[in-house]
Amino acid sequence: MCCSLSIQSSIDFHNRSSLKIHGDRAILTSNLPSLRRIPSLPERDRRRKLLLCSGRSVGSLRFTRNTAVHLCGIPRHRLRVSCSDARRSPDETAAEMTAQPNFSEFITSERVKVVAMLALALALCNADRVVMSVAIVPLSLSRGWSKSFSGIVQSSFLWGYLISPIAGGTLVDRYGGKVVMAWGVALWSLATFLTPWAADSSLWALLAARAMVGVAEGVALPCMNNMVARWFPSTERSRAVGIAMAGFQLGNVVGLMLSPILMSQGGIYGPFVIFGLSGFLWLLVWLSATSSAPDRHPQITKSELEYIKQKQQPSTGENKRNTTGGIPPFGRLLSKMPTWAVIVANSMHSWGFFVILSWMPIYFNSVYHVNLKQAAWFSAVPWSMMAFTGYIAGFWSDLLIRRGTSITLTRKIMQSIGFIGPGISLIGLTTAKQPLVASAWLSLAVGLKSFSHLGFLINLQEIAPEYSGVLHGMCLTAGTLAAIVGTVGTGFFVELLGSFQGFILLTAILYLLSALFYNIYATGERVDFDTTA
Repeated sequence: MCCSLSIQSSIDFHNRSSLKIHGDRAILTSNLPSLRRIPSLPERDRRRKLLLCSGRSVGSLRFTRNTAVHLCGIPRHRLRVSCSDARRSPDETAAEMTAQPNFSEFITSERVKVVAMLALALALCNADRVVMSVAIVPLSLSRGWSKSFSGIVQSSFLWGYLISPIAGGTLVDRYGGKVVMAWGVALWSLATFLTPWAADSSLWALLAARAMVGVAEGVALPCMNNMVARWFPSTERSRAVGIAMAGFQLGNVVGLMLSPILMSQGGIYGPFVIFGLSGFLWLLVWLSATSSAPDRHPQITKSELEYIKQKQQPSTGENKRNTTGGIPPFGRLLSKMPTWAVIVANSMHSWGFFVILSWMPIYFNSVYHVNLKQAAWFSAVPWSMMAFTGYIAGFWSDLLIRRGTSITLTRKIMQSIGFIGPGISLIGLTTAKQPLVASAWLSLAVGLKSFSHLGFLINLQEIAPEYSGVLHGMCLTAGTLAAIVGTVGTGFFVELLGSFQGFILLTAILYLLSALFYNIYATGERVDFDTTA
């Protein structure tokens, strides 16, 4: 068993009892080259471990910032590390040693309960939007809609989604994620519940109801990002985003797999009623069991609160709320290339996401001639893969950072896998002759796509912590425009060429170009938006 510590500065121990561990125990550094000033060890051992034998201790340890240290073979309840008489090196300003929680402590913590509720909200968010992707097939047949007009009907959600992200992100920065998320879920659940009535009334009422779902859901991801930043330290943030986005993708699975079953039992509009009521049940739990920040939560333990506070750095502005009520500095935000890196990445992500989400049931139905239930199931499998790989990507991303990989490099690695992988997989999809093979290629594309959540999505908090909500809103607005073009364009493209192949290849090429742009201009460091230079 290894107990982990994070040492964020160099420490000199002038009293050799300052760091004493009884028995033969090893200190392993995950940032290997950073262990210095231990002349009694050979160079190769100096880069890997320091063995503390009984009766022996050490006088000086020097680490670079954010170095993870593992004390191996020590039961957690017997771990005692003291550095009370240690002196900071002149070139360092702070020293911190904080025990990392083990898996059981992490999974039962209040912050994980909060992110689990966020995951459920995002699952409902996607289930409510994906219902129309399944319902559009019988609706089109019964009302004689062409593929191009079906694309317009499905894009009505996106017209609403286009309106709210910037305003919603600004509200999140000002009022916090709990309140804004509650209003968002309430409104989109109501609009989903009323969709059957709207569809029976008129086409315009149906389009308005779906647009209202889009307006309300535009605040979901900015709220998630805001809550994760407040509740999780940077070394756990990737895992938290992975958990939340796993819920987001499972919403696609639930929506695609349950909708045909609910339609067979309750008619075309059955899923709209069930998912709409589920949102109100979630709302009751959210309002009673969560808070916008950990220091306001009545049930959080003192040790967990101290851990979150110690691992976060308030000076970066991560925990500060923008309560001035003024107009966000859009000009300064847009004057920096890292902003454009996340905007372009989000635009490509939305293009691919909504094209796959909206058109895959029709793709399997028309290309491979499977029935509606089979088409929905073939379309659902890739999102199951995305939910699984998303958490794996989050765990790996946190591990890279704890082992000394820079945040910038980590984000670029995740983004490269998340865009280059789908680009290559979509090229493979164009060669598929059987629905099982097509679903396999699509699963690989969507599964690898989840790595991009640990690239551009989490990168928003890092480059602009005090403006993360409004910046996320800007990204979502740009992404929604791209999604509208992709969703509507797919219908016209297929009618023009008589095939999905050309549009799939175009999407693959755009993925590869977007990955290149992000790798050139992205950064994991905080960007100075106080100047326009």
